[in-house]
Amino acid sequence: MAHLAPVSVRISARERELLEAAAEQARTNLSDFIRRKAVEAAELDLVHQNLVVIPAAEWEKVEAWAASPAKDVPGLSDLAKTVPAWRD
Repeated sequence: MAHLAPVSVRISARERELLEAAAEQARTNLSDFIRRKAVEAAELDLVHQNLVVIPAAEWEKVEAWAASPAKDVPGLSDLAKTVPAWRD
């Protein structure tokens, strides 16, 4: 197991009560509950980031790829012809 480093946050008494109730319902201790939920929230924030950084040295390759003719991908062509289940 990786070394766990402490993190300290200040919360109100009401927030603590809420977190303790949720941790109890999840059958875990407060520290594990807060850590798990904080990591889940961080992962979601990172997944939903809208900024893509492309190094300058790679930019010409990206422009060349974007300017190249489209390629037919058989699996995607077949998928595009499929009627979605919610439209049956």
